[in-house]
Amino acid sequence: MATPARRTRPRGRGPAFDLRRTTLGFVLAAILLVCAGLAVRAVAGAAERHPVVVVAGCLLCAPVAVAVLRGGRRFRAARAARRAVGALTEGAETALETLEATAPPAPDDIADTAASGDTAPERAAPWPADHYDAMDAEEFERAVAALCERDGCRNVEVVGGAGDLGADVLATAPDGRRVVLQCKRYGEANKVGSQDVQRFGGTCWTVHEAQVAAVVTTSGFTAPAVEYAEQCGILCVDRDALAAWSDGTGPAPWAGRVTPEV
Repeated sequence: MATPARRTRPRGRGPAFDLRRTTLGFVLAAILLVCAGLAVRAVAGAAERHPVVVVAGCLLCAPVAVAVLRGGRRFRAARAARRAVGALTEGAETALETLEATAPPAPDDIADTAASGDTAPERAAPWPADHYDAMDAEEFERAVAALCERDGCRNVEVVGGAGDLGADVLATAPDGRRVVLQCKRYGEANKVGSQDVQRFGGTCWTVHEAQVAAVVTTSGFTAPAVEYAEQCGILCVDRDALAAWSDGTGPAPWAGRVTPEV
């Protein structure tokens, strides 16, 4: 009786196509892409201000690469997916914690700290000078109010908005004088003009009963604006003066100021 010949696989030929393995490979790739997208989205909001995000991104990719190299042909799709998801999640949490720890405090946080009695060191700068450029108008008003609180003012209020009659921040100086500030969050090329100062001058003394009145801006002032301000006793705090006030190298607007005659 003839014995059937045993079929053997020719040497040198690769493994046969496996649909299941190929499908798992595509699923794994999709999971990795989704997780990477979530991690990038989580840190994208702070990426412009903090270079640590770049380092965090490298840390996110490293565990995945190591898992692939170690596993070789034998690693299973489910195990690799779990490791990748875990590594991405842990990396994203670490990056966010680092960003929160290194981010400058928000104006509201400083105000809350001052209210609770935990004041910052005297004349400490709450933000870098160029940090004001990233703020919108409302954030800038709160930042100026926080500077007033930092330097000993009481009864600090942010009153800017519709119907504010030219006042954005009201406060009582350490010596008891009433401080009225108008905040102009302008770009460097857009200077505060004389009309802006005149509108403020028409209300700061008579309506708000200011004893110290100042216009604080992230830009500068035109020559007519400065001339009008000097005539009616309004202080002009330009970009450089604001930076000096913020970092403690210059005085607060009310320092040494007497009540103007109006």
